Order: sequence, then C-alpha cells, then structure tokens
Amino acid sequence: MLLATVSSNAYRIVLALHILAAIVGFGSVLLNGVYASKAKARGGPEGGAIAQANYEVSFGWSQWFIYAIIILGFALVGMSDKLLKFSQTWVWLSIVLYLAIIGILHGVHRPNVRRLNELMRQGNPADRNEMERRGGLAEAMGGVMTVLVVVVVFLMVMKPGGPKI
Repeated sequence: MLLATVSSNAYRIVLALHILAAIVGFGSVLLNGVYASKAKARGGPEGGAIAQANYEVSFGWSQWFIYAIIILGFALVGMSDKLLKFSQTWVWLSIVLYLAIIGILHGVHRPNVRRLNELMRQGNPADRNEMERRGGLAEAMGGVMTVLVVVVVFLMVMKPGGPKI
C-alpha cells in the first residue's frame, strides 16, 4: 500500500496547503489595484504608507506562498500514484501559465510598482504623468494576472486531458 494516493489524508493535506498557498499568495498580489486606488485617494504620506505596506506584504512574504504553489503542485502529482501526470493537458498548461504569471510579476509588475511607490513617496508634482502611466500599467498587469489565475483555477477544477476526480 502506498503512503499517499488521491484519496489519502496526506494527499488531501497537501492539496489543502496548495489551495491555501494560492489564496494567500495570489490573493495579496491580485488586490494590489485596490490598495493602489486607496493610496491614490489618500495621497501624500498616508497614500505612500498604504502603497509601501502593500508592496512589503505582496512582494515580501506573499511571494513565498506563490512559490509554494508550484512545489505543492509537483508534490500532488508525485503523490497521486500516477493518476496525475505532467503530460496531462491541465497539468502542463497550468505550469506554463504559472510561469507566465511569475514572469509578469517579477519582470513587469514588481519593478513597476516599486518605482510607482518611489514616485509617491517623493511627491513631486512633475512626476504626475509617470505616476499615471505606471498606475495604468499596474492595473493592466493586475488584470492580466487575474485572468491567468482564473484560467489556472478553471484548469485545476475541470482537469481537461486528465482524470475526473
């Protein structure tokens, strides 16, 4: 008898941790737009403090939950007694989309939000156009990542090309 199959408690615990990591990790980052609008509405030092706190949470500890998602997902495939396979459409496509999210997050979104926060802290009216442009980019990247996360959740639930479990 195996230590873990899709019906075992060990598998279910790892699955629960996988889902919780996704909620905490992506939930924080995907709500950046909400925090940005609150920061913009407050303006000045208060708005800067909101933006800085959001950045520290989203790109400080939340990113570790995002990294845990793929590790726990790989563990689930390994624990499934070959019921789940990396060759199944929903698995490999989820990995590709996850990597796209990570690429957007680190390649575009994080540096953009970091610079936007710097501009907010400096409070220079001459930087208004750059702040508006960066705010728009943050909203757009948040939207793209949200769509990708929704697609991955759909893949995880529907499992196209995989078992009906």
